[in-house]
Amino acid sequence: MTFVVTDVCIKCKYTDCVEVCPVDCFYEGENMLVISPDECIDCGVCEPECPIEAILPDSDDKADKWLELNKDYSEKWPNITHTKEPLPEADAMKDEEGKLEKHFSEKPGEGD
Repeated sequence: MTFVVTDVCIKCKYTDCVEVCPVDCFYEGENMLVISPDECIDCGVCEPECPIEAILPDSDDKADKWLELNKDYSEKWPNITHTKEPLPEADAMKDEEGKLEKHFSEKPGEGD
């Protein structure tokens, strides 16, 4: 089992989760984070740290479509291990629906 980041993270990119990850399995895109399913050890410490509940265990039915996206982009984007400020529009965007289709960026973030 692994955890995945869902589209709730898009245009928010809170990084509270990366600081607690014992195996540094988060990767940073321009406007969201993903988890490497090959590196995640299923400890679960990241899930309660996300203030917008964008992280789910892959056993959750809602996580199915996010597993492949997390796997693909964790191989393309840089690793992130330290907390950064969320995106400026995070508070306004946290509850928006359908962010994958409207706002997802394939561009990598800066990492650390």
